[in-house]
Amino acid sequence: MSPEKTAAPGRPVAGPAAPGGPVTAPAAPGGPVAGLAAPGGPVAGPVAPGGPVAEPYGYVRDGAEIYRRSFATIRAEADLAGVPDDVARVAVRMIHACGMVDLVRDLAWSPGVVATARAALLAGAPIMCDATMVAAGVTRSRLPAANEVVCTLGDPRVPELARRLGTTRSAAALELWRDRLAGAVVAVGNAPTALFRLLELMDEGGGRPAAVLGLPVGFIGAAESKQALADYGDLPYLVVHGRRGGSALAAAAINAIATEKE
Repeated sequence: MSPEKTAAPGRPVAGPAAPGGPVTAPAAPGGPVAGLAAPGGPVAGPVAPGGPVAEPYGYVRDGAEIYRRSFATIRAEADLAGVPDDVARVAVRMIHACGMVDLVRDLAWSPGVVATARAALLAGAPIMCDATMVAAGVTRSRLPAANEVVCTLGDPRVPELARRLGTTRSAAALELWRDRLAGAVVAVGNAPTALFRLLELMDEGGGRPAAVLGLPVGFIGAAESKQALADYGDLPYLVVHGRRGGSALAAAAINAIATEKE
């Protein structure tokens, strides 16, 4: 059995080779370590606090620049011809939330809905949301009057209300809106049953919201509930007709309406 090899003084010890691979030598004391920079050399790994960020992928890191380029791309690719300026700002935000520039072809609105909804927010109107995801997506710093963002879906009374009424929890949660509907801005971004129930509440003499953003998503009832809202009459609304919608779109619409800053 051969004696183990040792390095001459000041020389590195040859490490064992992987089967069929080259022999790698560990660094001598004080020498460079593979994968790390030598003293004074560039760092090819995690950056030390305060150091520059390595850019192996060359992606855009500046948040403001990302927004600027995104909105410029949307305005270049989306067909916004004939869309009023204030509605176009809302459409751009909604497209930014979903990545689909063709969304604008299904967008419908009543005249003056954006101005009406913004005036309500400026006056302190609450924002009534059908889903916690819609409420969570509202950027509070954009709200002009520290408006309250309300979602009653998690209220402990809702399950029993849903059982008693024979409906979904999303629809039953609107029973707790009755005293707050008048003059509110409503954002429905999840459940078609919630939008249908909203219209029923108004038929029953409930308060009329200042504006309704009807953007439920799905295959059952979504298109129909949005058409019912558009046909309701004398109620400011904004919808995306068809199956598309969602919490992100509803929150984006609120954020766009809340301030004229894009």
